[in-house]
Amino acid sequence: MFAWQAGWVFAMRSASLAGDPLNAGARLADMVSEKQRAFTAGMMGAAAAMAVGSRPDVVAAAAMRPAQRRVAVNARRLANGTDKG
Repeated sequence: MFAWQAGWVFAMRSASLAGDPLNAGARLADMVSEKQRAFTAGMMGAAAAMAVGSRPDVVAAAAMRPAQRRVAVNARRLANGTDKG
């Protein structure tokens, strides 16, 4: 599901940026910042899981969870028309 949602969000956001190139800079900066926050949260989640000796699959799930949540929220907002980005 995550891979499908990520591809769909990428396609919809790309189309939106192509349709309004004059305002793309600030929107792209917001998108990059969003990815950096998700990456950092995933890194911290993975580190916490490793610190308590979790299995590799649990560590990987903890690492991916913030990105999966963010993509799911973006997909939902794009689908129902409430996305500002």
